[in-house]
Amino acid sequence: MLNKIWFQSGVALIMTLIIIYMTVKVQYIFVPFFQIIATIFVPVLLAGVLFYITIPIQEYLERHSAPRWLSMTSVFLIIVIVIAVLSISVIPVITEQVQNLITRGPLIQREIQSFMNTVITQRDRLPFEVNLDEITNQVFETGSTMFSSVVANAFKIIMSTVSIVISLILVPFFFIFMLKDHEKFVPTITRPFTGRFKLFLLDTIKDIDKTLRAFIQGQMLVSFILCIILFIGYQIIGLDYALLLAVFALFMNVVPFVGPWVAFLPAAILALIQDPIMFIWVSLITLAAQQIESNIITPNVMGQQLALHPLTVITIVLAAGNIAGFLGILIAIPTYAVIKSIVQNIWRYRRDLSQTLISDVKVPKQKY
Repeated sequence: MLNKIWFQSGVALIMTLIIIYMTVKVQYIFVPFFQIIATIFVPVLLAGVLFYITIPIQEYLERHSAPRWLSMTSVFLIIVIVIAVLSISVIPVITEQVQNLITRGPLIQREIQSFMNTVITQRDRLPFEVNLDEITNQVFETGSTMFSSVVANAFKIIMSTVSIVISLILVPFFFIFMLKDHEKFVPTITRPFTGRFKLFLLDTIKDIDKTLRAFIQGQMLVSFILCIILFIGYQIIGLDYALLLAVFALFMNVVPFVGPWVAFLPAAILALIQDPIMFIWVSLITLAAQQIESNIITPNVMGQQLALHPLTVITIVLAAGNIAGFLGILIAIPTYAVIKSIVQNIWRYRRDLSQTLISDVKVPKQKY
């Protein structure tokens, strides 16, 4: 019975639950460790994203005999050029559109109220019963509550912003060391191990790196292409705040399947206020962009390496949003993909790992 896979899996599950239970009981010991992790998490995350975006440039230069210092300098020079171009051409336009949107805020609010009043007067003609008064009151109550909460926690928000800015200063340092010493990471991790377990670690880390590389590079490229498509479409139909809405879609499309529909909501609302016919055009442009992205761009850019069922994506994103907020939504899918790679490697090496665990301890024969 000891060699049965169900028995070994059950023992492993029980041991895992016991370890988790004991860890929770003595969690005060791990508080400093968790604080350190929380402090460096965001800088390491941003540096990792930059690393995976720019590593193809470094690899291309070094394949053509460029030394490490030259490839790193070239990567930083390209980043500076991109930031300079965005600062000159894109950011001023976005800033102007944001200021214009803030200035028009009261007017937009009155137009929304006027639209709601029109719908209320015509609600008898609707094919279903809608209590628009209650919906409107709930929306305004929610907005007032959110505004009051922001005002009441203004000091905490300012301190959090300062803390985030200070953390962002660490990003270039982590990024430099990632570019400089990324080949040393795997040998350092696997050096204490030998045999099949070391091979298991090598394959697992390789799959994790492949998964993160495919997701970050592919998702950023897909989001950028989709942003361009939406911007061109919005410009053609004459939608106000076209660049601002396209850039918002760029960031939202980082979240697969769910993000594009979140990006559609503000575009739909502003189009409906500008012209009801504009709403139809925005819907058609968004639908066409999503079809192009799903059927042409994503299969050619990302392939099937991160093939996830839409229901799985929705479940993971909703759960991560409830647990960790917006940051959880951003990292939910790559975290799931990494865990999936680890579990697949454990399952593939399960016999070798069980043999390793058994061979580590030699039990002498007992005399009865």
